[in-house]
Amino acid sequence: MAEYSRIRALWPDHLGLARGKYLPARLAEAGTNHSLSVFSLGYDREIYPAPHTGIEAGFPDMEARFSMGDVRPGWEESTGVVVAGLSYEGEALRISPRETLQRAIHDWAALGFAPKVGIELEGYILEPDGAGGWKPWDTPGAFVYGTGSGVDPVGLMDEIMTVAERMGLPIEAINSEFDPPQFEMTLEYGDALQACDEVFLFKVMAREVAQSMGLLLTFMGRPLGDRGGNGTHVNLSFEDVDGSNVFHDPDAEDGLSDMARSCIAGLLEHHRGMTALCAPTVNAYKRLRPAQMSGYWANWGYDNRCVGVRVPPTRGQGTRLESRLADGAVSPHMATAAVLQAARLGFAAGAQPPDPETGDGIEEVCTDIHVPTSLNEALDAMEADTEFTSAIGPELAEHFLVIKR
Repeated sequence: MAEYSRIRALWPDHLGLARGKYLPARLAEAGTNHSLSVFSLGYDREIYPAPHTGIEAGFPDMEARFSMGDVRPGWEESTGVVVAGLSYEGEALRISPRETLQRAIHDWAALGFAPKVGIELEGYILEPDGAGGWKPWDTPGAFVYGTGSGVDPVGLMDEIMTVAERMGLPIEAINSEFDPPQFEMTLEYGDALQACDEVFLFKVMAREVAQSMGLLLTFMGRPLGDRGGNGTHVNLSFEDVDGSNVFHDPDAEDGLSDMARSCIAGLLEHHRGMTALCAPTVNAYKRLRPAQMSGYWANWGYDNRCVGVRVPPTRGQGTRLESRLADGAVSPHMATAAVLQAARLGFAAGAQPPDPETGDGIEEVCTDIHVPTSLNEALDAMEADTEFTSAIGPELAEHFLVIKR
């Protein structure tokens, strides 16, 4: 680690925040500790009596450990960056989003399959309004699928892409979205844990690069009431031991395997129960409304952006499902864990989905089932979906429900 004077060890918490420490490179190999009771905090820094957080035991330490081989170049001078795993008393921390994702991956591995994930992010750029607040970034030449100075007058996205490449974060594409000044940022498909770690680091990096230019990049679900929301679209598929995509069936009329259909069914069956984990803030429900292309409805369709589960047109090794439910501010680890577990429940049950959406998905839909309309309602739906909470982890669910209520 001679190329770094310090290591920035980060990990995703229960609120979607990136917590961690700077460590001198010469000491970093041993990892570090944090108070377990940070998991009892809300956004307001109030301490809540959430279970499994150690507050009753005097705010004890948990361990944050990582492999030095996973350290990559950061975006700060002479600083490497790494995502740490959390444990308490020698066991993986069950209320951690990253460890929750690892359990979901393990559950699928026990069935003989490896989950593959690709995540699309959406975010708005804001600038100071001169009165201590923020306003939409002034990009009068902006248009959807735009590139260059018309949509990015100071080269912010160019700088983000340059830094990402230097870090080894695999960017697939960046472009402006329908409502200015919103951008879509997509990372390449890969192994589920690695893909989520990379998205996690990308979000921290992109926000700090924007901040260095005097701008604010926000992934909040719907920061601007007169414009569309920010989503986190989770694309998923599975490979067998031979590395073949088991969502593809070349003999099926639509190219989808029975396994893919069962996973769709699981995502729809637990659409309401998983909403709170995928949309964990009050603001998120300003995005989750009809006619917002936000995953509001529990429906699915072929290459249809107005449904909850989209089946993109690519087949063969690229066959995948796209869950459009998750909010922009969600932890990518938590959203992916929820999607993987809901899909697994459908697969394990051999469930079959309803017919695909034939309406326009805006004014006409083929279902009356939709997401809860508020965070409180979503928490109730999650608690009622005992099959899903058992799959995602009883400790995680119990902790999450207390924190969010």
